[in-house]
Amino acid sequence: MDQAARDKWDRKHAESRPASPMPARVLAEYAHLLPKSGVALDLACGQGGNALFLARRGLAAHAWDISGVAIDELQRLAMAENLEIQTCIRDVGEHPPDPGSFDVICVSFYLERTITRQITEALKPEGLLFYQTFIHEKVTDEGPGNPSYRLEPNELLELFTPLHVLAYREEGRTGDLQQGLRDSAWLVAKRRRGGPA
Repeated sequence: MDQAARDKWDRKHAESRPASPMPARVLAEYAHLLPKSGVALDLACGQGGNALFLARRGLAAHAWDISGVAIDELQRLAMAENLEIQTCIRDVGEHPPDPGSFDVICVSFYLERTITRQITEALKPEGLLFYQTFIHEKVTDEGPGNPSYRLEPNELLELFTPLHVLAYREEGRTGDLQQGLRDSAWLVAKRRRGGPA
């Protein structure tokens, strides 16, 4: 595990502790697509807004992050709500999920292009991917300064081409910049039964 990366994220999460972390907008918006039961992963979970949301909906939630500070905070929040979330301090770039492990995978504001195939393969047949992260065509200064951690136009679609797209949104700098989805793109996609991974 990269100690410098772990230290960086530990510092960031120690400085920012929201009272109740919110789920990614893509997950909240398309929650009606979630299965009634199953195993879900909040990958690179941060303080676990997605994991908390999934656990509240009755899914067996797992949450992985490189930051022990973030994982500790998530465990505290889960305990306060009497939610069971399986947490793990894990460098997901080095140790992505195993094939066929999850019914739902959520990734928000994390981009490691080298593991997109493993994320796709980690979905069970009919499994759902909810993905939202930053794009180059930004409106605000929110998100990473390093452009390699931002998506090119339509790149999120290209990274997950084996999956069946249920929803995609990327508005960039088109139209009224005070409205809509800005600074990020989102994807909801499903692994077809018997389809390629």
